[in-house]
Amino acid sequence: MSGLNISLGRLAFAAVLGAFSWSSVAVQADEPVKSASKVYFLGASRVMAVDPSGGAPVILVDQTAQATRGTVNDGIAIDPRRGHIYWTNMGRASEDDGYIMRSDFDGGGLTMVVPPGGAFTPKQLKIDLEGRKLYWSDREGMAVMRSNLDGSDIETLIRTGDPERDRGDATRWCVGIALDLRRGEIYWTQKGGDDAGEGVIRRAGINIPAGQTASSRTDIETLFSKLPEPIDLDLDLDRRLIYWTDRGDNTVSRAPMDPPASADPARRTDREILVRGLKEAIGVSIDVDRDTMAFTSLGGEVGVASLDGKAMRMLAVDQGLLTGVEIVN
Repeated sequence: MSGLNISLGRLAFAAVLGAFSWSSVAVQADEPVKSASKVYFLGASRVMAVDPSGGAPVILVDQTAQATRGTVNDGIAIDPRRGHIYWTNMGRASEDDGYIMRSDFDGGGLTMVVPPGGAFTPKQLKIDLEGRKLYWSDREGMAVMRSNLDGSDIETLIRTGDPERDRGDATRWCVGIALDLRRGEIYWTQKGGDDAGEGVIRRAGINIPAGQTASSRTDIETLFSKLPEPIDLDLDLDRRLIYWTDRGDNTVSRAPMDPPASADPARRTDREILVRGLKEAIGVSIDVDRDTMAFTSLGGEVGVASLDGKAMRMLAVDQGLLTGVEIVN
């Protein structure tokens, strides 16, 4: 999941955690967080939004009645120019039937963008607004992929393994994704096993080098390795910082996007842990202009903090299983 099509054991664990008060999480209140206009986030079969300045979450899309057993929403992305919300659903890993949906901001205009089977188990999702492209990581598909906003022209940009031959090898599972469109680069996580210390964060050019393939490209750089279990990503392009959640140690962290040339990815010491004690950390999204991050957990939390992790507060708890999040001005 972010490891989802989760095992029943992990689901039960998340449910148990969700029953406890979040008061066990250290809350800092040094400075107030500058509120953003909206935080959008995903439940297993719902798309929701909450105003960080106050108020209860609002359900925009509820597909609970139509949900197929074992399927879970995962990645969310917002297109403010066209008034659309996009999200991934992982489908059932055994069936290779993941898909991508879209709705209007009010939850209307529900549209299937990438139909079942167009993706395997799609995870975190990003939008290139200028290029009119969707980008996503695909877990069991062991790939980083993209399509047009209407779901046409699906491409595989990075292939980390063979979905049949390497089935079950979590070190090859692609989960988080982020874009540096200024430099033409794409970042992604490969989570490894549950809290196994096998996680990596990597980057490569968005486009496949001439004469190479998604499986054979040689421009892939490993920025971090031996992380507990990295999940979702976001980038501060001005300060050149990468933010990520880790489900292994239940944190939100950041580090420089550009390590020293001699740095060993397994021995980097510049990871700064910003938020601790989440109930299975999953989603993260940053708003640089308002110095705010938002995050979610499988244990039903959606919260915000300043970009240095201070002034952390929960917007809602006990929301059931939560996954992707996007903070929007």
